[in-house]
Order: sequence, then C-alpha cells, then structure tokens
Amino acid sequence: QWDLVCESAWKVHIAKFSLLVGLIFGHLITGCIADWVGRRPVLLFSVIFILVFGLTVALSVNVTMFSTLRFFEGFCLAGIVLSLYALRIELCPPGHRFMITMVASFIEMAGQFLMPGLAALCRDWQVLQAVIICPFVLMLLYWVIFPESLRWLMATQQFEASKELILQFTHKNRMNMESDIKGVVPELEKEITRRPKKVCIVKVVGTRNLWKNIVVLCVNSLTGYGIHHCFAKSMMGHEAKMAITHNFYADYYTMAGIALASCLAMCPVVGFLGRRGGLLLFMILTALASLLQLGLLNLIGKYSQLPDSGMSDSVKDKFSTAFSIVGMFSSHAVGSLSVFFCAEITPTVIR
Repeated sequence: QWDLVCESAWKVHIAKFSLLVGLIFGHLITGCIADWVGRRPVLLFSVIFILVFGLTVALSVNVTMFSTLRFFEGFCLAGIVLSLYALRIELCPPGHRFMITMVASFIEMAGQFLMPGLAALCRDWQVLQAVIICPFVLMLLYWVIFPESLRWLMATQQFEASKELILQFTHKNRMNMESDIKGVVPELEKEITRRPKKVCIVKVVGTRNLWKNIVVLCVNSLTGYGIHHCFAKSMMGHEAKMAITHNFYADYYTMAGIALASCLAMCPVVGFLGRRGGLLLFMILTALASLLQLGLLNLIGKYSQLPDSGMSDSVKDKFSTAFSIVGMFSSHAVGSLSVFFCAEITPTVIR
C-alpha cells in the first residue's frame, strides 16, 4: 500500500517490531504506575487510550504514522494485560488463583482461534483493525465491575479506602458486620490517620532471597517464551522453505492448538505436583526436546549421508517436527508458570 519494496523494504520490519517495543516499555512503565496509583486507574486509562490509538491506526496515511501508533497501542495493551493479571491474582483467594488464571488463558486462546476467521471476513486491514479494537469499549464496564485491589490498599496502608471497600463488600453480600467481620473495622479506624506508604521496586534488591527468586523466574520466563519461538521457527521451517502444512491457516491453528494443549496439561500437572513441581517437569521436557533436537538430529544427519544407512532427509525432518512440537508444548508452559509463580511470590506493593 505504501510501496514498501526495494529501498523501503526495511520499514516493514520496523512496523512489525514497533508493537513489541511498545509492549516491552508498557509492561515496565505501567507496572510501576499501577504499584503507585492503583490497578483500576491504570486499567481505565489504558482502555481509553488503546481505543484512541487503535482506531487511529486504521487511519494511518504512511508507515511512519502506522509504526508510531502501533507502539502506543502496544504500550496501552501492556497496561491492560498487566493490570488485569494483578487484579485477578489479588482479588482471588490463593486456592483459586491458578484456576482463574487458566480460565483467562482459555479465553485468550479462544480469541486466537477466532482471529483468522475475522481476518478472512474483513479482508481489508483497516476494517480488521477497527473490528479488533471496538470490543475494548466493553472493558470500560470493568470500572464498575472490578473494585480496587483490597490487598493493594491494605499493603500500601490506605486504610480509609480499605474501610470503605470492606463496608461496600459487607453491604453487597448482606453480611452481619458485628459477627462476620468483628474487630476488622475498629482496627482500621485506629490506623486511618497513618499516611499511605508506597514502596519502590528497587528496594527488593535489599532482600536476601526474594530478589534472587524473582530474577530466576524472570529468566525462566524469558527462556521459555524465547525458545518457544525457536521451536516454532524450526517446526514451520525457515523462511526460504515452505511450511510443513503448506497452508497459513493450518500452520496458525497448529501453533494455537499446541498452546491450548499446553494450557490444558498445566491444570492437572499443577494440581498434582504444585507450582514448583509442575514448572520443574516442563523445564525438563523443554531441555530434553532442545538437546535431542540438537544432538540426535546431528547424529541422524551424519548417518543419513552414508550410502547404506537407509536414512533420508525426510526422517530427519520428521524427528525435528516431533521434537519441535514437544518443545513448543513444554516451553509455553514454562513461560506461563514462571510468570504466575513470580506474581504469587512477589509482594503486593511491587507486584
């Protein structure tokens, strides 16, 4: 549309990369803001501005405008994802956190399965962009549906707001204040005069073990999602080759199906082995798939060159595809479980 060929072909990669860069900066900045001003304000402003930037993307007149708006769209999308994730963790009892997180993951998977159908129906990318962004209008209702995180209010010593929220809960649930929450409100009233206390994330460095655990889980998440992309590239073949299924929609649904199977497998595994046991199991599977793909495939390639081996390149490709599927399956679980585990062990004030 904008003659992005020959000397201008490099701008295509900038346009693709801009959304990812916006997501990275969005997670870093909106996370800190959410720890200081609350989850709900970040969610509301992110939804409002993603509607503005997202719909404006469809009106782009050149690739520079498109890339810039996609950056801010990714920035706002990160604020939505991060604030909703923190709200789910903090509003749910500890015993139900993983179940609610998995339900949210399945809803996300449903959106991925619907995306190719929407693209086929819309045809024009401007129409598709508008169709994708418009449902965010419904998320404005979240301001009414979701209360502010009571855990965050208590952790930051905002006792006046905490008291109001507790009274609101008791009224909606028709609870007896004298018997059901005996002693809670009087204790809060004693502490109302205390000033709110905000904590900078830098202070986590002063802890003995917490910062080490957070760093390890962050590295696990980075490794899991990073190697997942490598396995996907290996399964679908290099850009110079045709994909294994010779069809874009089949390739897309194959990758989405593997992610869905990984989410389904996490539920019984975590229920039986727990967070750490499940994470360790999927890390071992990812390591085995990676090592077998590197070592065994080189060995098969060496013997396939012998005249009497009876092996061909097709055998090597089949093994590579099988190991890639196992690697994508397990690495997706490693990334997801690392993020969830890190969110649970991180204190509320810097979550």
